[in-house]
Amino acid sequence: MISSQRIIYCLNPDCTNPINPVGETVCASCQTLLVHRFLWATGSLAASIPPGSVVLDRYEVITPQVWLDTQPGLPPLVSKKLPNIVMPYLRLYQKRLHLPAAYGFVYTTEENVDDILLLENVPVDQTGNLYPAIGEAWEPATTVRQVYWLWQILQLWQPLLELGVAHSLLVPDNLRSQGWCVRLLELHQTPDAEKASLADLGQCWQLWVRSVNTAVSQKLENILQQMCSTEAKLETISTQLNALLLSTAAELPLTLQVAGATDIGRELRYNKDNCYPITASDLDDPILPGLAIVCDGIGGHQAGEVASQLAVQSLKLQIPAFLTEVAEQTQLVAPNLLQQQLEACLRVVNNVICACNDEQKRQGKERMATTLVMAVQVPQRVTTTCGWQSDNAHELYLAHIGDSRAYWITRDYCQLLTLDDVVATREVCSARSLSRPALERIDATALTQALGTKDAEFLDIVIQRLVIEEDGVLLLCSDGLSDNNWVEKSWQDYVIPVLTGEISVADTVNHWINFANEKNGHDSAAVVMTLCRVSTRDLLPVTPSSSSEFSEEIIITEEVQAPKELETPAGKSSWGESSPVLLDVDLTPDHLPHSPVPTPVKQPSGFHPLFLMAGLLLVLMGGSSVGLFAWWQLNPPGFQQICRQLPHSIKSICPNQGN
Repeated sequence: MISSQRIIYCLNPDCTNPINPVGETVCASCQTLLVHRFLWATGSLAASIPPGSVVLDRYEVITPQVWLDTQPGLPPLVSKKLPNIVMPYLRLYQKRLHLPAAYGFVYTTEENVDDILLLENVPVDQTGNLYPAIGEAWEPATTVRQVYWLWQILQLWQPLLELGVAHSLLVPDNLRSQGWCVRLLELHQTPDAEKASLADLGQCWQLWVRSVNTAVSQKLENILQQMCSTEAKLETISTQLNALLLSTAAELPLTLQVAGATDIGRELRYNKDNCYPITASDLDDPILPGLAIVCDGIGGHQAGEVASQLAVQSLKLQIPAFLTEVAEQTQLVAPNLLQQQLEACLRVVNNVICACNDEQKRQGKERMATTLVMAVQVPQRVTTTCGWQSDNAHELYLAHIGDSRAYWITRDYCQLLTLDDVVATREVCSARSLSRPALERIDATALTQALGTKDAEFLDIVIQRLVIEEDGVLLLCSDGLSDNNWVEKSWQDYVIPVLTGEISVADTVNHWINFANEKNGHDSAAVVMTLCRVSTRDLLPVTPSSSSEFSEEIIITEEVQAPKELETPAGKSSWGESSPVLLDVDLTPDHLPHSPVPTPVKQPSGFHPLFLMAGLLLVLMGGSSVGLFAWWQLNPPGFQQICRQLPHSIKSICPNQGN
């Protein structure tokens, strides 16, 4: 008898019976979590293969062009010389939140028939169903989400245009929505005889905008008319669409609830992770409700933990002035300017750590450094679409360096927002390898950059802008939790109870830390969770555990006023006990100029970068000494603790440490 049961293979190479029924979550033989990797198969040949077919005894056709890799532990077929068709996917790998990634090929021997390119990270849910097309989801979507989709598409326009694939944004069925996020099925080359223009994009949008009459329909129609003109400029359209997006989002209430904690893990002798907030006193300052930071120190004992603390303390000194200055503006500050200012803050932090390294004469692998992921909710004033003044435009900026991660999680999905700065990522972005072969490298998870390893001008800092328009949890964590994709595998157990009000944010952070110790206990862990609400549905009264050590505060930021360390395969690195490895980072003194001042960013009238003054003084007056003085003013106990670890030349400035 021939069995028709659908099967999937366990990833564990040592599993004695790796065959399992499709749909099971855990291998019946070895209890390893099963991976159901759904792929999008491109081309007319793939579209003609009927559901139920099995290709290469491996890929099961679920629906037309949606395939399931039933043997996800095996590498996909990839030729040594990568064809031109995959180059846009590699060059745009940094846009993985919105775009698919090249996975492998199915080669054909038929003449005049292209090989089938398989794509991963596609807009397919956990059961193999495509997420809805934008046009299908448009009518039931909220007005702010509609505008947000258009904003995201517009931000993709220039990067795709430069690589000759802007036509991808002109194919309505190619644009899918996973909640707030626009995701593409594949990249389409713009025909040689055509030239994609903003007018083409505006004409595509007209079908959606005119299908529903909303409070912003006329404003959108005015923007579309400008797009369809021959004199349309991307910058002008972007500015107008951004203002409409923020004024629409500001109609919603916004409540933030944040908690954070770190733990040394089961095996380490010191905790190299740091985060903000971490104590109740961290939330005393009302200007900092929207700040969340996670750092994972590098460089071994008395180095990694120092670097991570320096980063957190320096940012706590700079961000309040930044937020105060923004809050005082009478006009909207453009996203690119806010991103540049946050980037300047991080470059100051980098040079402070570099200055400490130089002061202590640390060289090579002895130099301290830290990863960082930081979220800042920027409360800009804006006039809403209804005409009343709001104090919060719901903007959230996410900065990232290294392999600490950020996730946006709702009841329905978990989205990884960041891309690790590791060798595997570098190989893909430089168009030298597809992602799966790159991950097979022995050094795949070695870091390629972190704060403090090199001069700030050589850092590639990624800063994203999100708009909070749905209930969800922003999770920041070090690799002590995210290693082996444990967040992706377990988020439903931890986040859904928070969203339904069954458990407090602080207690959930505690549970995440315990889970990290259980699964990745060889490493320290840091977790910061921010619960974001724009509605009050399903709220239940929750009393936080009295034994909880985590900070928590509820902040109503707007009321409605009208109507490392990814480990190498060996498990440890030579940087110290369970420390990240950094490759391709020149750490020699010749490549580390002493703390240059970041280039000032030109501001619009009335927006003076006073918030950078403290940080710049740190650099101009010697970096280490002034930075430590500011730290002493901000956090005397922490300052004294670090002073005991500093060399004599710096220790002399510490109160009661000079002898």
